[in-house]
Amino acid sequence: MDGNAVATLEVRDVHKAYAAPVLSGVDLDVRAGEIHALVGANGAGKSTLTRIVTGLLSPDRATMRLGGVPYHPASRRQAEDLGVRLVPQEAPAITTLSVAEQMFLGRLPHRGGIVARRRLHEQASSALVRLGLGHIDPTSPVAALGVGQRQLLAIAAALAGECRVLILDEPTAALGHADAERLLHHLRDLRSAGMAILYISHRLDEILAIGDRVTVLRDGRVVEARAVADTTRDRLVAAMVPPAVPAAPSVPAGSVAATVARDRPPDTSEHERRVALRVSRLSHGTAVRDVSLSVDAGEIVGLYGLVGAGRTELLRAIYGADPHDAGDVRRADGPPLSIRSPMDAVRAGIGLIPEDRAAHALLGSLPVRSNVLLSSLGRLARWRWFVDTGRETSAATTALAPLDVRCRSIEQPVGELSGGNQQKVVVARWLLRDSPVLLVDEPTRGVDVGARAAIHAELRALAGAGRALLVASSELDELTTLCDRIVVMARGRVTGTFTRGAWRDVDLQAAAFAPQDGDVLAAAR
Repeated sequence: MDGNAVATLEVRDVHKAYAAPVLSGVDLDVRAGEIHALVGANGAGKSTLTRIVTGLLSPDRATMRLGGVPYHPASRRQAEDLGVRLVPQEAPAITTLSVAEQMFLGRLPHRGGIVARRRLHEQASSALVRLGLGHIDPTSPVAALGVGQRQLLAIAAALAGECRVLILDEPTAALGHADAERLLHHLRDLRSAGMAILYISHRLDEILAIGDRVTVLRDGRVVEARAVADTTRDRLVAAMVPPAVPAAPSVPAGSVAATVARDRPPDTSEHERRVALRVSRLSHGTAVRDVSLSVDAGEIVGLYGLVGAGRTELLRAIYGADPHDAGDVRRADGPPLSIRSPMDAVRAGIGLIPEDRAAHALLGSLPVRSNVLLSSLGRLARWRWFVDTGRETSAATTALAPLDVRCRSIEQPVGELSGGNQQKVVVARWLLRDSPVLLVDEPTRGVDVGARAAIHAELRALAGAGRALLVASSELDELTTLCDRIVVMARGRVTGTFTRGAWRDVDLQAAAFAPQDGDVLAAAR
């Protein structure tokens, strides 16, 4: 990469403040034919900076140039017309539209006021093929796609129009390993073709693998900017963490220290082993097929699998968000539960932290306090009818305290918080509810290393207090760190169950890639 290359996008001296400064004198440039990584802890200012660059927010002061020409977009549409396109971490989708309609929403090809369907589908197919998604039918409904596929669809849509600078916010957070590798491969091709890419991610290994340069933000300031080849994971983590907070050193994968760290049991108290949740032969269409498992009180059981394995669908079926066709769910060794809705599950002592927090867990316009209290309002109301504001405020504050949620106050709209802090709010909700069984889907998706550590610590504390946790994650390292057992799924079926101390990564991956439905790997509980 030529250090003297002219920047496609040049940003200088960006300032933005609300009650306190959010960005203070930030400089950044992105060059054609490079992937420039932007990293920082939640609240560091990454989202504010990208919103300014894409016309969603006005800076207090900034000088920006695009292709050497002054650039100050007044709206996202204006930024896109100039070739600067953002794919957010949780790309919005209208599920009633077709794939092609979603991709070209707002710019549908037409003739005489009538949508030109054939041209629309041809353009959509071409854009999908460009990102390796040629297997997706452009006429199929968006509702049929999973979260990961919708994220890839949003990237394909951005590339379908004029794109000089592509800004990706946590592009692989919702993707399994295979889809993530496929996306990184296509990003390398785009770089080779001269695209300028700003890549925002908490996955430092990806940045070290794919990035050309990296800029680190902390507390709204640039604290480091250098070539990726000249940095390390430890250096990036140290730059992101305030000096007063020591950063835990990372260790090379496969080293003795890494093995010890991976196999260290969760920090839980001793509990008499008793089954808290039993799932027997549960099925939901083709997504969940004849699944049986159990979780003991005080135990963390992981669910691992590739995209399409059925992890999320299994949790939703247990929780009553999706109906199950066969099988049953029991608490302890009691009779089958009649769970026809999430409300039934909550009454039965089962909580869920969903994968898509924005769509399924949070009410973005309501304050943090209200979002924490959503599952406990009846318990906190005076005589179960009248609002007790003081009691509610105290309860919400107590639930949030151990998670170190960064917000101006608990009355701040939760939609204004960073992704990691939003996730902590959802965790706090179930801390307050005190559900004996907690289903957790991708607990640290899109959060920084500090928030990840805090969430992991709280999950261990919940297990230590005797709760049963069933945790689904696409990150195997996360599960091997957290869990007592790991259940692996492939194409809706359980293909292996592995116990801490007896699992090997090669066996876990083999189970995830189980070639046929009948090939179930034997494993000890």
